[in-house]
Amino acid sequence: MSDNVTNPAEGWAPEIARIEDRRRASAEMGGADKVEIQHAKGKLTVLERIDQLLDADTFREIGALAGTGRYAEDGQLLGFTPANSRFGWGCIDSRPVVVSGDDFTVRGGAADAAIHEKLVQAEQMANEFRMPIVRLLDGSGGGGSVKTLEMTGHTYVPELPGWNWVVENLSTVPVVALGLGPIAGLGAARLVSSHYSVLLSKQGQMFAAGPSLVAAIGQNVTKEELGGAAVHAQIGSVDDLAENETEAFAKARRFLSYLPSSVDELPVRISSEDSPRRIAEELDSIVPRDRRYAYKMRRVLECVLDAGSFFEIGRHWGRASITGFARLDGWPVAVIASDPNYYGGAWTADTAQKLVRFIELAQTFHLPVVHLVDIPGFMVGMQAERAGTLRHGARALASVYQATVPWCTVIVRKAFGVAGAGMCNPRRFRYRCAWPSGDWGSLPIEGGIEAAYKSELAAATDRAAKRGEIEARLNRARSPLLTAEKFLVEDIIAPRQTRAFLCDFANLVGPLRQAGRASFGLRP
Repeated sequence: MSDNVTNPAEGWAPEIARIEDRRRASAEMGGADKVEIQHAKGKLTVLERIDQLLDADTFREIGALAGTGRYAEDGQLLGFTPANSRFGWGCIDSRPVVVSGDDFTVRGGAADAAIHEKLVQAEQMANEFRMPIVRLLDGSGGGGSVKTLEMTGHTYVPELPGWNWVVENLSTVPVVALGLGPIAGLGAARLVSSHYSVLLSKQGQMFAAGPSLVAAIGQNVTKEELGGAAVHAQIGSVDDLAENETEAFAKARRFLSYLPSSVDELPVRISSEDSPRRIAEELDSIVPRDRRYAYKMRRVLECVLDAGSFFEIGRHWGRASITGFARLDGWPVAVIASDPNYYGGAWTADTAQKLVRFIELAQTFHLPVVHLVDIPGFMVGMQAERAGTLRHGARALASVYQATVPWCTVIVRKAFGVAGAGMCNPRRFRYRCAWPSGDWGSLPIEGGIEAAYKSELAAATDRAAKRGEIEARLNRARSPLLTAEKFLVEDIIAPRQTRAFLCDFANLVGPLRQAGRASFGLRP
């Protein structure tokens, strides 16, 4: 191949042929040997990943000709290595999205020719064209390599080119990041700086620096021990896990299905065949009368949401609260629900952090919030205090009270103390109801008798009998109907009526939503 024009009479045919030669070389990525190694690890190549993620035959690559050419002294092209950052646009469910991906077959995804500018351009295209962006991360994702010193002949003062677009996109367009291999440095930062992140079990790991660098500080660990998917999912560094790449792509597509293309649009309502008046009789007995026993909140969600519509986000951390997207009579909503199987539903530090992130996500993309409440308060004890539960809990409360999206509350059982007040902002219109199992106040009776009646109990001949007498008196005032009489709770309904209550809410507020930039957005 030669880049020199030899016969002007041929028109542009030689140049066009050379362009096609380079496109073919670009499509070969790091070469057959490197592709074979990638496949031997059970991993797809970056171009195969893009094809699986997007609707068939919709990918339009930008910058395929970027890379490094090798030339003879006479200018003849001897070989071409494409940049190991690929990006372009295509469609997911017929909607345009930007997709960028690391090519591990070329220097393990570390920085090389044109990679930084391509990363910047991908983010900028998503922002300016108001398109969601999906990042397919495998390697350092644009991070550095010491080989860069030898290749460039100089070093540089660290900066993050285009990071302003990464931050700006969190308040503008849906951002999905999939960790499909070991990811370090800048790649790790790009994974967590998203609205929804998925890390592959066993195949994906994430760390600030890998085991070889960590060994320098005396910690000899494997990639999985240092930054495996289970490690990060349990502490909330990533939102979800996937067993394989196909599952990761499916989760990315489903996440995006609930969101608009940007904050300038609204989440789309779809046709639903699930009757908004569907009755689930089992709900009337799902909450045990004995308050010491838990129940399955996810089953409650199955009964009240559109069938099969619940998409959970962050299942593996902050487990006292369940968060995810769903639909009610076809309208997309953000769902928060207490899980009494973890700390009785009490807000822990990580539960509070999870709530802040999720409420910011709902606020950013105009999703009404449905909150099913069973909150006995903040987690207490030494561990809770040392985890900064109150600080994180206060931030969660601020998020609830600052949110302006429509908000619906169902008090399923407990709502106590400061954390219980995080069920909704009481200064807004309260579209709220309670179940007959509702139990609320400054603190549960069972835990407060000893403190409030200490002298009376100490003076009693039969302490147990006196405690029982006091508890009986208090229980008479505990009925949620007495609260309803004072209009301190707006309604008490049979649990089987909850789906109709929620679908009415969705139909009332759905047409009122307004597009535009939210008063506050999501931060990593």
